[in-house]
Amino acid sequence: MSVDPPSSGRPTGPPSGPLSGPSQPPSGGGPPSEPPGGGGGKEPEPRRPWWGSVPRVAIIATAVVAAVVLAVVLSRPDNGGTGASDGGTSTSSGEVFLQPAADTGPDEFTESTAEEKSSASPVTPSGATESAPQNAVRGVNGNAPGLYGGTRNVASCDVEKQIKYFEDAPDKQRAFASVARIQPSEVPAYLRSLTPVQLRMDTRVTNHGYKNGAPTSYQAVLQAGTAVLVDDRGVPRVRCACGNPLSPPVAQQSAPKTTGNAWPGYKSSNVVMVTPAPQPVDEFVMCEPDGEWFKREAGDTGTKDHKTKKPDKPSPSASVTTPTAPTDSTSSQPPTSKPPTSDTDTSGPTTEKPTTEKPPSSDTQPPPPDTNTGSDTGSDTGGGTTEQAPAS
Repeated sequence: MSVDPPSSGRPTGPPSGPLSGPSQPPSGGGPPSEPPGGGGGKEPEPRRPWWGSVPRVAIIATAVVAAVVLAVVLSRPDNGGTGASDGGTSTSSGEVFLQPAADTGPDEFTESTAEEKSSASPVTPSGATESAPQNAVRGVNGNAPGLYGGTRNVASCDVEKQIKYFEDAPDKQRAFASVARIQPSEVPAYLRSLTPVQLRMDTRVTNHGYKNGAPTSYQAVLQAGTAVLVDDRGVPRVRCACGNPLSPPVAQQSAPKTTGNAWPGYKSSNVVMVTPAPQPVDEFVMCEPDGEWFKREAGDTGTKDHKTKKPDKPSPSASVTTPTAPTDSTSSQPPTSKPPTSDTDTSGPTTEKPTTEKPPSSDTQPPPPDTNTGSDTGSDTGGGTTEQAPAS
């Protein structure tokens, strides 16, 4: 007899095993088909790796970009340079600092040793009226009559006082010596070998200050009347108002941009640079404020000054020239009048610049080396022009 299954499909008898699970364990010893928690809940989602989170990726990307930008900013060189007005290095960046005669200026080496009672009469250079590049400067030979002035028998700078300042500041003396390219022990003799004069023209130079234990450099125009010490080629080497060492100006790529305060009568077209005299100067022909003329021996402080007649052409003539590039700045650096005077070579004492372009035409100073053409030849000490600045 057949028995039909119940229509409801539900079991009619009691369970054959315990209620907690099947009567026999699952085959194979594997894990249960449902998590132990059971209860019919959803399976938990798998955990994502930390880098799979969109917010975290955005934060990390932002941090990386910020770090790269900061690194670029901090590692980028300062193309603008430090301005001369705060004593930074600004040699060929196009900035020229105007320095009045009595102004100490930034980062001075020493206190002023300038003698205020000496005052030179300013003069405008003659010649050099032709057109020239905007970065050119008119050059005047260091032996030109009337380039410098002062008062007869009066030194424009107290050299012994300058020496004392350096003796009391060995660090500054070493820094000064490094610019002058001499040994620190030679500084006193070197200063005594220079000649105290006053500028009669606004003069372009490279000025070296003292900052953080080391020399700085910047292009400057010194006002006429500034007391300086010049070497035996007539090139300014020390500014007495601050004790700063000086060197010839360097080339600039474009028209100079002036900073500082211009003085009455300042004109960029009247600015000159001093080019080394072809021969060592025995005597400088100088003008007093009252128009009288005198000669001062090289290296003398005025004790041997003596009157002389007015030159035939008292206004130094100038020729358009361009300062040498910074890479050439080793030429005509101070040992042009290095303290030892044992040199007997007629080409000049220990100057680095070669004189092959102008062979010695005379061993005595008053007759000029007749090297300039087309410009005034001056008087008994020669013309004040050069066709191009010697390596300075």
